[in-house]
Amino acid sequence: MPSGKEIRNKIKSVENTRKITKAMEMVAASKMRKAQDRMRAARPYGEKIRRVAGHLSHALSEYHHPFLAPRATVKNLGLICVTSDKGLCGGLNSNVLRLALHRMKEWDEAGQGLQVTAIGNKGLGFMQRAGARVVSHVIGLGDRPQLEKLIGPVKVQLDAYIKGEIDVLYIAYTRFINTMKQEPVIEQLLPLSGELVGQGDNKWDYIYEPDAKAVVDDLLVRYVEALIYQGVAENMASEQSARMVAMKSASDNAKNVIGELKLVYNKARQAAITKELSEIVGGAAAV
Repeated sequence: MPSGKEIRNKIKSVENTRKITKAMEMVAASKMRKAQDRMRAARPYGEKIRRVAGHLSHALSEYHHPFLAPRATVKNLGLICVTSDKGLCGGLNSNVLRLALHRMKEWDEAGQGLQVTAIGNKGLGFMQRAGARVVSHVIGLGDRPQLEKLIGPVKVQLDAYIKGEIDVLYIAYTRFINTMKQEPVIEQLLPLSGELVGQGDNKWDYIYEPDAKAVVDDLLVRYVEALIYQGVAENMASEQSARMVAMKSASDNAKNVIGELKLVYNKARQAAITKELSEIVGGAAAV
């Protein structure tokens, strides 16, 4: 049995760790509320531009944007993988990366090429270790998504789609369900399907200025960027929620460990006292 001093040092160490995890839990809870507010604030814009894109896509008959035209054969794919820059958030990153790796194996078995854009340090490191072809990346986004930092890396994939270098573009991220549940998903970004832009209940007629091509080209690029921004915002809200839950679990586990160590310490202390009393009684009897 370890000595009382060793056990006291362990208790002190675990108590210090619990203070850290408790502070990180409170910080994550504060950031989680702000991340959820940003995520919910971005949803109305996404819904509105989705509605406009849906009406435009169904109203146009003379001009078909490349983003709306499915390819006859799918030979090459693009993947935008969204993860966090930091760890200590439970299985958030490992779950989405496991899902992405499973799909990557399926695409490889089908003989389809893949190029990856990594958003987040964890995803970048994983894709490099997995031997994926990383064509662009962005790290250090901080606690709030910034569209100006996302546009450059994402544009690499959009340009590749327009040039015909890839035939389908996917995005992998963690969707925020609630504080206790986050769901890793892989969604198709391009070509834009009817589920994404809406079916268009009524045929709307538009007057385009300067012309239909200029308006639709710019609108659909902004629409795809809005989808990616929404995915990053969802991932950040999921990250803070997962980190808060993980730190709370760590704090609770530390409390249990401290209780067990105190019990061991009391037993060791009682054994030492009993031993000393026995030695005193034995010595007195010998005299």
